[in-house]
Amino acid sequence: MTTLLVLTNMPDRETAEILAATLVERRLAACVNIMQHCHSVYRWNGAVETADEVPLLIKTTEARYAALEEAIRARHPYETPEIIALPVTRGLPSYLAWVAYATQPDGWPSP
Repeated sequence: MTTLLVLTNMPDRETAEILAATLVERRLAACVNIMQHCHSVYRWNGAVETADEVPLLIKTTEARYAALEEAIRARHPYETPEIIALPVTRGLPSYLAWVAYATQPDGWPSP
């Protein structure tokens, strides 16, 4: 099972915490790291914009990605949120097994 690291940014800590809790409670993510605020500079609608944002590092599996993306989009206040999924090509086997277990629907056997 392929593990993914998904990146997104939220506009503030409160919305980041709500999204993180929702993703873990729904077993769409095994873990979400809520990072410190960052300052983003980007081009939007033809203009250079800036924003303070809260980055999230989301650990999930390829099998749960579509539902995770849908959940982020449904709860994200941005018109076009950043959602980037990176495959994890290496990692501690027991940790990767835990990610797979923690994102399975309730009732699936543990690793």
